[in-house]
Amino acid sequence: MAIIKSVRGFTPTFGQNCFLADGAVVVGEVVMGDNCTVWFNAVVRGDVHSITIGNNTNIQDGAVLHCTYQRAKLIIGNNVSIAHNAVVHGCTVEDNVLIGMGAIIMDDAVIGSNSVIAAGAVVLPGTRVEPGSVYAGVPAKKVKHISDDILEAIRRTARNYPMYAEWFR
Repeated sequence: MAIIKSVRGFTPTFGQNCFLADGAVVVGEVVMGDNCTVWFNAVVRGDVHSITIGNNTNIQDGAVLHCTYQRAKLIIGNNVSIAHNAVVHGCTVEDNVLIGMGAIIMDDAVIGSNSVIAAGAVVLPGTRVEPGSVYAGVPAKKVKHISDDILEAIRRTARNYPMYAEWFR
C-alpha cells in the first residue's frame, strides 16, 4: 500500500486515474495531474515547499522528488518520465522530458521541453537546459540536439506508463 500523508496542514491532491504502487510515498503540498503514476519506493516529498506535477507524468521506482525550504519549489510538466532512482530537487521540468536513471537535477535548474537528461547526469543548480536537447555527464552539458526518434521515445514512454499501471490495478 502507498503512503499518502498530510504535513503542515497540506494534503496531497490527485487528478483522475492516478496510480500509486505499493511503497510509494506522497506527502504534503503535492498537486498531481491526471494519469500520473508513482512507482515502487518512489518518494514525492512536499513537506518543505510545493510540488506541482502535470498530466501523464511517471515517477519510477526509487525516484526522489523534493524541494528546499522556503526557497525552491518543484514544478514538473506534462508527459514527463522520471526514471528509476533519479533525484529531482527544487527545479522546473517542462513538458515532454525524459530524466534518465540515476540522474540528479538540482535546485533552480530549468529543464526545457522536449529534452533528455541522460542516465547518471548531474544538472547543477541554476542550469538552463536548452529545449530540444540531450544533456549528459557530470556536470551535465549539452551533447546533441534531440532527434525525432528520441522525441517519439519520450512520448511513447509517457503514454505507456498508465497502461503499465492497469496491469497492477
